[in-house]
Amino acid sequence: MGILTGYRVVDLSIAMAGPLAAMRLGDLGADVIKVEPVTGEWQRHAPAGGATGNKVNASFLSLNRNKRSLAVDLKSAEGREIVLELAHSSDVFLQNYRSGVAERLGVDYESIRAVKPDIVYVSVSGYGETGPYAGRAGQDLLLQAMSGAMFSTGRANDPPSPAGTFAVDAITAYSAFEGALAALLHRERTGEGQLVTVNMLDAAIAVQMQELSVFTVGQVPQHRGDEPHGHTYIRAPYGVFATSDGYLSLAMPNLPALGEVLGLPELAAMDDNVDGHTRRDEITAMVRARLPERTSDEWLAVLADHGIWAGPVYSYGDLAEDPQVIHNGSFVTYDHPTEGRVTTPGFPYDFSRTGPAVYSGAPLTGEQSREILAELGRDDAAVDDLEKRGVVFTGERRR
Repeated sequence: MGILTGYRVVDLSIAMAGPLAAMRLGDLGADVIKVEPVTGEWQRHAPAGGATGNKVNASFLSLNRNKRSLAVDLKSAEGREIVLELAHSSDVFLQNYRSGVAERLGVDYESIRAVKPDIVYVSVSGYGETGPYAGRAGQDLLLQAMSGAMFSTGRANDPPSPAGTFAVDAITAYSAFEGALAALLHRERTGEGQLVTVNMLDAAIAVQMQELSVFTVGQVPQHRGDEPHGHTYIRAPYGVFATSDGYLSLAMPNLPALGEVLGLPELAAMDDNVDGHTRRDEITAMVRARLPERTSDEWLAVLADHGIWAGPVYSYGDLAEDPQVIHNGSFVTYDHPTEGRVTTPGFPYDFSRTGPAVYSGAPLTGEQSREILAELGRDDAAVDDLEKRGVVFTGERRR
């Protein structure tokens, strides 16, 4: 039994940000009903990395566990009526359509509130509900580029480079998850539902609270130097450096201590918070030239002995085998009815009494349509008729 057991979430979202937010609610025990077209949600047909799976691709699998699927044609009057009935018995309604789409489909906040006055309605957009960019599609790379973050790393002559993860999607997902939980707590205290709006642009800005405050308050512009650097507002050395057999990461060491370890007496007279910024390229170049003299493991051992922050640079294969990752149970393994035994990332939090769990794997398109419609009072004959007319899809093709 999870913390959110007894709460129902209607998830109309697609791609990553919305589905991840809804999945986190499901991980905590909520009954998450994924409402998708009769042909299946977009992500089912766009496998990341080409990992297609048997019937469920890896990207959809990773974002939609702990959900039931109701496949329904929302563009039909009957399909819309089904979703409104579902909303009437739900606590959270989540969608990430482009501006105006929810209104055209009749599932906007006002329409849902009319049937469920205390609903927590979470609307996720790319750039905001209104404004000059409201109609634009929100996509992770585009928002990373617009956020300014790409000019906080690398060298001055390097092209801006995106993060190695879908960072803005993930940040937006957790913002929506947080907003849903806060609104539910407000409802518990007051009985009032409300509209929660989250957009990818604001999420990408908010997560850079330190960097952007350095710019807006401290008036320090981003400055990328001639040497590669992990972050323009962090003192040198800070980044990834080549060794004789690979790479290691090095973060904000005490310069005199680092000079002792590396045999660079020039560093002994330097001030961390002055020279670390003003002589960043010089320091980085000295460290970069010295580290290839030994292996990563050799350097990491001696740096650890001197209390200097350094670590390995992993591939996904290395990460999965790391003893701390194994100890933490960072990945979860479970049996999926069509994909077999699968291993995916687990949960970013735990609780002493009511922790998250995998209750079910990602559903097939419409796998639970029949049982959800039964909960809404429709018998098998009625469901068969709806499926025959293309209003819903159950995955069974009953005769």
